[in-house]
Amino acid sequence: MNKKIREIVILICLLIFPIFSSGGDPMNNKKMITVDHVDLKKYIGLWYEIAKIPNTFQKMCTGNTTARYTLRDDGRIGVQNRCMKKDGSFAEANGIAKVVGTISNAKLKVSFVRLLGISLFWGDYWIIGLDENYQYAIVGEPSRKYGWILSRTPEFLPEQWEAANQILKAQGYDPEIFVKTVQDSLVSF
Repeated sequence: MNKKIREIVILICLLIFPIFSSGGDPMNNKKMITVDHVDLKKYIGLWYEIAKIPNTFQKMCTGNTTARYTLRDDGRIGVQNRCMKKDGSFAEANGIAKVVGTISNAKLKVSFVRLLGISLFWGDYWIIGLDENYQYAIVGEPSRKYGWILSRTPEFLPEQWEAANQILKAQGYDPEIFVKTVQDSLVSF
């Protein structure tokens, strides 16, 4: 397998594995609850990863991690994830998301693997915290093995950290296990 294909496979894994988890942590019996409603037209656009629970499938990413969401004609959401690697180049993966919690639009399934035009391996993407002005979001999944803090800007204000930590605690996460993502304001997307 050549280096480029291996990088693509790693990036796909980076984006797929967290969304496959389900069930719940037996050590944490608290039920995860999504936000009441997500206006998808407000949610689309560019998000910066501010922090995440460290995981093996993102270890090639050194920073400048983003997700760009777009509304598709078929009602699904286009997903483009990017991150900077150690050598300064970017890894990118494209996928799709579909809403499965249609009352709230806060529960989605995401797939980054397509074979013959068929999306495979759908996994959980739950919006468990969302600023009323759509300036930051907390994304999780029921097992709590993975989680992300996203922001519309590469900077995160102290009051946003405080609000995000309160949401994480209320959802059964330990905020201390989240690691800040390096965002270089000189990098443009």
